Amino acid sequence: MSAPRPAEPYDAFRTLAARRGRPAGRLMESLARARAETSDSPETWAPPVGIQAGLPAAAALGPASYFADFATPHGRRHVRVCVATACFAAEAGRHVAEVEAALGVAAGDVTPDGERSLQAVRCLGYCYAGPAALDGDAPRTGPALAAQLAGREHPRAPAIPAVDATGDPVLLGGAVSGEAPWQVWPSVVTARGPDDVQQEVAASGLRGRGGAGFRVATKWAAAERAAGTVVVANGDEGDPGSYADRLLMEADPDRVLEGLALACFACGARRGVVMVRSEYPHALTRMREAVEGAYAAGHLGTRVHGTDTTVDVQVVRGAGSYVTGEETALIASLEGGRGCARPRPPYPTRRGLWDAPTVVNNVETLAAVPWIVAHGGGAYARRGTAEETGTKLVCLSERFARPGAYEVELGTSVRRIVTELGGGLKDGAELAALQVGGPLGGFLAADSLDVPLTEAELSARGAALGHAGLVAFDWRVAPEEVLRHIWEFAAAESCGACSPCRVGSRRGLELAVAHAPPGPAYGRLSRVLAEASLCAFGRRIPPAVRSLARAYEGRLPGWDQ
Repeated sequence: MSAPRPAEPYDAFRTLAARRGRPAGRLMESLARARAETSDSPETWAPPVGIQAGLPAAAALGPASYFADFATPHGRRHVRVCVATACFAAEAGRHVAEVEAALGVAAGDVTPDGERSLQAVRCLGYCYAGPAALDGDAPRTGPALAAQLAGREHPRAPAIPAVDATGDPVLLGGAVSGEAPWQVWPSVVTARGPDDVQQEVAASGLRGRGGAGFRVATKWAAAERAAGTVVVANGDEGDPGSYADRLLMEADPDRVLEGLALACFACGARRGVVMVRSEYPHALTRMREAVEGAYAAGHLGTRVHGTDTTVDVQVVRGAGSYVTGEETALIASLEGGRGCARPRPPYPTRRGLWDAPTVVNNVETLAAVPWIVAHGGGAYARRGTAEETGTKLVCLSERFARPGAYEVELGTSVRRIVTELGGGLKDGAELAALQVGGPLGGFLAADSLDVPLTEAELSARGAALGHAGLVAFDWRVAPEEVLRHIWEFAAAESCGACSPCRVGSRRGLELAVAHAPPGPAYGRLSRVLAEASLCAFGRRIPPAVRSLARAYEGRLPGWDQ
């Protein structure tokens, strides 16, 4: 006889919110509007927002003090400057001080007259043209960033260079070749069944492209087509160095929606949600326009194409948090709470958004589904490697001679991507270290690039596939500054839900700022972070730091413990 399952912990906020009609969307939008009208701290303006929504004051103050977009003061002109890895590598971080001087305000502050404010953010998706900033929602990029913001030079914001390196794109068919979207969904929903989609995706071997690499068909099956199932398209692409999701949402949003519709069909879900980062304002607009167009064309809504199938989709804007890319933190934010990771089990496929079975798939993952269903899972499985099938969008940073997003087959040599596709570094600069898969992915030395682009091979070398952003560092940036940058990111973006990560990331930053070997104490700190952190964010910090130390070949003594 099996042991009884432990009772689920009581969540007072969720219980009360359910009684009030689950006003999460209204709450977050109301907080965004309230923040835009004042430069005061959240303690003064957030509580009334919660009360107006029929919730306790604390229900609004929690997210208002947690999410960067709400916690940071806003002036009448609000500028967001990127301090993430690719922009840091572009100018060794000097652009931040230049922007502060040009605007007359420090990052995180507002001018006394409330006219201008400046917010430091970690990735705006312009890694190919950095450093970057958003002036309101208008992008500005390049070495003359401060001059553009000061009005001394014309604005510059080039489109994402996108290249198919496979000969038969899975993901870039619309963006590069002009292939029309919505070619698969009408015939599937009218003439095929959910099992057909599930079986093709299972045969394809498709794994999640958001970093975890979990088999998509297995996640779909775990929801068991239970009543009330929800599918979430995770466009909260926060890994600095990656802009694949931004490219797909801006250049081919209908392909993303078609993949979401197919996923809903396979999972028996009547509802889909698209979460878009607030740092991607144009992607947010494009996705909302695409949803409106899909309803008008009959691809979404009730009785889709004359069938009994219902698929309703809403687009939600994020509020500025790296950790909300993690699926349980993402769900918490969709419910109007602080975007902190939650313990698992229960897994979201069993108990997710408002306790409903919830499937969370990355935008790039969903964009591959139409091709798989159209061509067959077997055709997809023959691409890539036996264990990691298919193609991947790889994003090259501004330091490359030919930066941009390249679709490649998994298993392609990293050296080929760097030297042949990317053309090496611009101006003949020498590669010092290559960051792969985001700030907590890992680093490869310049002489260690002969590795296939797969999670298994990269992990064996201390790196990670992640979103497959490649950020190049040349020798203009000192190794200890790169180390400090990584710890700054970890300390700033830790959600604080667990003490190993919250305290450990800050202690690591203190050691890095001191420019001194960490000593034996760091070994203990590293083990606690790796073994006791609630989610992958904290667990990934020690291996990322170790790979950085190896990539710089002993120039960071003590940090390879």
